[in-house]
Amino acid sequence: MPPRASHLSRISLTDGRWAATTDGELIRLTGLGDGDAFEQLYGRFSKRVFGWALRWLRDRSRAEDATQETFAAVWRSASTYRPERGPGAPWLFAVARNAVVNETRARVPVAAAPIDTPSNEPGPSDRAETAWVSRRVHLAVAELPDELRTLIELAYWRGLTQSEIAMHVGVPLGTIKTRTRSALARLADALDGDVRLGDRETM
Repeated sequence: MPPRASHLSRISLTDGRWAATTDGELIRLTGLGDGDAFEQLYGRFSKRVFGWALRWLRDRSRAEDATQETFAAVWRSASTYRPERGPGAPWLFAVARNAVVNETRARVPVAAAPIDTPSNEPGPSDRAETAWVSRRVHLAVAELPDELRTLIELAYWRGLTQSEIAMHVGVPLGTIKTRTRSALARLADALDGDVRLGDRETM
């Protein structure tokens, strides 16, 4: 079970021991059952997740429930995080999105005698959110320098491995790995900036 919320509320966000630890490393350690890493992850993201959930749900109680479920899900599924697939922040906000969607569906009243079978297709809000996220990712990729943008496009849109990319562009594998980490870090910063902007809109 994750650490109790009453304990999490006392987390110091300026703990020097964790200041240089990346989001992805905190998630990895959480997946190994490290409660201290989970507490730092909570301290780093809980306010932003709550603000993001509040922006979509427009109800403080439901946003609190979605935030609680987000971190319960992070604790349960952190071991599935794979750093080679991307940085930690987008992974965590994908978990948050699922919690918000689940909270939305949980509060939808069920008709006593439905006329039609409910559709499994995503609703307008789901489609709009997915389109917004997709657009932001593409815009963030487009803003990368050419050499970094090419790596992301080859890796995530054409499915090439880093070794295949090295052969494709004629650059040493070590250089490809370094540039990929740099590209992913820039994307994480860009997407994280969008989340913080959304938080300010709810204040």
